[in-house]
Amino acid sequence: MAQRGPYAKGVAKREEILTVALEVIARQGYRKTSTRELAGAVGLSEAGLLHYFGSKEKLFEEVLRARDEADTTRLGDESDAVGKLGAIVRHNADVPGLVQLYSTFSAEAGDRQHGAHEYFVERYQRLREALAEGIRDRQTRGTISTAADPEKIATLLIALSDGLQIQSQFRLPDEPADLLDHLIELLHPTPRS
Repeated sequence: MAQRGPYAKGVAKREEILTVALEVIARQGYRKTSTRELAGAVGLSEAGLLHYFGSKEKLFEEVLRARDEADTTRLGDESDAVGKLGAIVRHNADVPGLVQLYSTFSAEAGDRQHGAHEYFVERYQRLREALAEGIRDRQTRGTISTAADPEKIATLLIALSDGLQIQSQFRLPDEPADLLDHLIELLHPTPRS
């Protein structure tokens, strides 16, 4: 049964704000997007916009959560976490503003007092677990060496993907963007002669 009344309207408005914020930030970047501009785009005052999230930090955390959900939806058919990560890194080349938001916000959230600190702790933990499981699956199929420790490789894949996304802000058009795939290839077991 669909929800009605003020609560349903609030949820719908919040979703509208997140959708618009994803589009605007992807296009313009984190630094060039103001809460005033986002508020205007959804017909609210700046205070009205922040009412739905409590703070600017919380708004941007929710934008990142919405980005994660959109990636999950877009890659729903892909069951391999390692393959998903590669697809996300390739996709993010087309949304540099969201990459800028992620890299800047994650660096700021390294401070334990930052409002989004727990979001990133939980996100990295979930991602490491999913990647380690994907690596174990590939090891079972013989496509990644069993000498590789799944948790360590998962941590390295996350570090590489985050680093690649930061570097994408500085990449020249002819530089390769497939280093994540290259690392996976290096983990393949060597054929015995």
